[in-house]
Amino acid sequence: MLEKLNIFKGIKQRLIRSHNALAGAVEGAFKGVSREEALENLEEALILSDVGVNTALELVDSLREDFGKWDVEAVKARLHENIYKILKEIEAPLVIGPAPHVIMVLGVNGVGKTTTIGKLASRFTSEGKSVVLAAGDTFRAAAIEQLELWSERTGSTIIKQKSGGDPGAVAFDAIKSARARNTDVVLIDTAGRLHTKTNLVEELKKIHRIVGRELPGAPHENLLVLDSSTGQNALNQAKIFNEAVGVTGIALTKLDGTAKGGIIVAIARELKIPVRLIGVGESVDDLRDFNAREFTEALI
Repeated sequence: MLEKLNIFKGIKQRLIRSHNALAGAVEGAFKGVSREEALENLEEALILSDVGVNTALELVDSLREDFGKWDVEAVKARLHENIYKILKEIEAPLVIGPAPHVIMVLGVNGVGKTTTIGKLASRFTSEGKSVVLAAGDTFRAAAIEQLELWSERTGSTIIKQKSGGDPGAVAFDAIKSARARNTDVVLIDTAGRLHTKTNLVEELKKIHRIVGRELPGAPHENLLVLDSSTGQNALNQAKIFNEAVGVTGIALTKLDGTAKGGIIVAIARELKIPVRLIGVGESVDDLRDFNAREFTEALI
């Protein structure tokens, strides 16, 4: 019980910017204004925290009827429960199936994609699982080098080519290696300029086809990494990647450095894609399974 409380405290501390922005705005909505002005202020605060315009309208409407009867704490409690109900629908931890379990990791440059792969490799190897890292972002030498470091750090096998090599060939070799060694998990890095380059969209689809051909049913997870600090842009990225290959889960990073933690509510409300993981810091342990109740309590 004490450990669970400590974990919650840690998440709340990491989400302090989002918490202060939203909770402070809720309190400020009541100061010296009429009922309608308070509701408008609350709606604006929700939009600024990036829950999305439609979701903000719905949340405020759910408070409207009894709003005048409540104090600040009662409004926070009702808002808390309504946000929790939205987030509960997308709470779904990452589950590893029979070996080899293939996770194709997607995301634009700069969101923390390669770091997330490394942290996942660290998690899996600490659980006694064997891991293959596929350096499929061959457009960036830095991404290959970063995965090499994670491979050394975690004792994982890395499959790579020189910068500028064929990402499909990397994926092919990774699956072949994993099947030969009965490796538990394969983590495939991918190029990060998908949303601006049509040829990279096609490249991503090609990798997807190759993986499925070499291992029927794979990839078992298309995990999209999003930077929470980019707000609504993250939502747009999710839509584009989902159209390209179908996103099965989301890892939301950099929540400790933003006041826009409400973007997770917009993702839940508009996309209904499961959120598997949240990143709340730099250390390996700061990549955590998403828990809707803990997150909501930290946010409001």
